[in-house]
Amino acid sequence: MRQNEPPPHRGQDPWSAFGYLVAGVGLYGGLGWLGDHYFRTSFLVPVGILLGFALALYLVFKRYGHHEPKDDQ
Repeated sequence: MRQNEPPPHRGQDPWSAFGYLVAGVGLYGGLGWLGDHYFRTSFLVPVGILLGFALALYLVFKRYGHHEPKDDQ
């Protein structure tokens, strides 16, 4: 990046979208692991991973999805 160029827009950084996905899977997978450990089950980790991925994907599309410009006419 040159000195005179402004920093890139926060919404255009692909690593932040990747971070949402990793954090969602990690957080909800970890909660599933804790639930499995506490309730002595074996199905909450995959459920947590899938739920975390789905919620993170929703957030990525909601935040970085394409928005059509509105006409002021």
